[in-house]
Amino acid sequence: MQKYINLSYLASLSALGVATCCVLPMTMMVFGLGGSWLAIFGKVASASLYVLAISTVLVMASWLVSYRRRSLLKLKWWLCGTTAITGFAWIVFFNEARINDYLIMQM
Repeated sequence: MQKYINLSYLASLSALGVATCCVLPMTMMVFGLGGSWLAIFGKVASASLYVLAISTVLVMASWLVSYRRRSLLKLKWWLCGTTAITGFAWIVFFNEARINDYLIMQM
């Protein structure tokens, strides 16, 4: 597997982690875990849009590099996976308020 594919997966997973930084603590509180550590996520939430944008650019660059090296057919499932993870991170980011409202109703 190429290094740029590893980089795109790292970027996608970090984008997913940043996108869920406000939803994940609420989910853990629903399951009964304490919430005193929630203050840590304020700093992460301020950079979430930048991390998501950089991740999207890296995923697009991976597609482009793979196309130029003519290895698109061999790596298409890896690239589809990283694209799906990044897309899911964007969906969570844009629906964060709805998800949090739903989790608050479950408490």
